[in-house]
Order: sequence, then C-alpha cells, then structure tokens
Amino acid sequence: MITLAAGAQLTTGTLTTAGLAVGVGLFATEHVRWWRGGGGGAAAGGGPGGAAKDPKALIPFWFGVAFGTLAVACPAGMLGAGAGFLRWGGNGLGGWVMSTMTGQHATAVAQASAPTLDEYGAPVVTALVFVLWVLRKTFGKQPKGRWWRGVWAGTLLAIGTGTFAMIGNLVVPGANDLGAWAVNGLVHGTLL
Repeated sequence: MITLAAGAQLTTGTLTTAGLAVGVGLFATEHVRWWRGGGGGAAAGGGPGGAAKDPKALIPFWFGVAFGTLAVACPAGMLGAGAGFLRWGGNGLGGWVMSTMTGQHATAVAQASAPTLDEYGAPVVTALVFVLWVLRKTFGKQPKGRWWRGVWAGTLLAIGTGTFAMIGNLVVPGANDLGAWAVNGLVHGTLL
C-alpha cells in the first residue's frame, strides 16, 4: 500500500506554487522531448512508436529524479543543502516568472518532504555519490543534462503529501531497505 501522506520522520523544506510549476515544467519538458525524440530520433526514422520513444532514453532523467529525492532526504548534509539550494532556485525563478507573467504571487504548497534516510540508507547514498564522482567523466553531455534536470525536478516534486510524494515514499525507503539488506548480508552474514 502506498501512503500519499508524508510519514512521521520527515525532513523539512518549503515548496511554493511557483517551484511546483518549475518542477512540473522540467518533468513535462523532458517527457515531451522523449516522446518527440528530441529531433535526432525522428530525423533518423524514429517517428511515433519507433526509436524516438525508447524508454532507455528516460533513464538519466529518472535516475536524477531519484537522486534529487535522496538529496532531499539528507537534511543535515551537503546533499540536503544542495537540494535546498535547488528548491530555493526553483521557487525563486518560478516566483519571478509567475509574478511577471501573471501578476500573482506564489504561495507555499508543501512543508513536508521525503522520509529521511536511516543509518542503512546513508551508506547506499554515500556509495552512489562516490560512484557518480568517479564515473563523472565517462557520461556524455546529453545524459548529464537529463540527469541534472531530473535532480532539479526531484528536489521540487518529491516533497509534499500528494501524488508526487509517492516518489519519495518509494525511493527513500528503498534505499534504506537496500542498505539494511547489504549491511545484514555482507557484514553480519544474514541474508533475510
């Protein structure tokens, strides 16, 4: 069962309607590019139903969303500070565009966020950061851009108590469970 409301152990952060609009915009833009094939796939014969809609092309974006969600779940570290900065940027940029274009001001829509990492999830995120740092030069420019847009979208969309909270409620407990399995299996020798 998926709980759409945020749980008991939460990090904090504010998301405004303008930040939400930026997150949804990033999410929609990346999926429209994927659907249309970004020009390259359609030009190479990858029209509707073809290579332009290869689901593997969304992996960097969705991996970025998951990483952004994990960053939100790290309130006391550099990842949490970075997620706060990205959320601040999304709220600020979105607020400026919203007030300039519509004349309306953004209001807070979410104070809660993803469940926090526990002592088992933290080693998983640490290993992930290490792997990403070591392999950073091997990734192409386009996947890096998709990943960064995903991270920004993840920091904006994975908080709250609505439908987008499902992302946080899947990713963070998944990292905690993976860490618990690894520590219990690799260190203590119990596989269950």
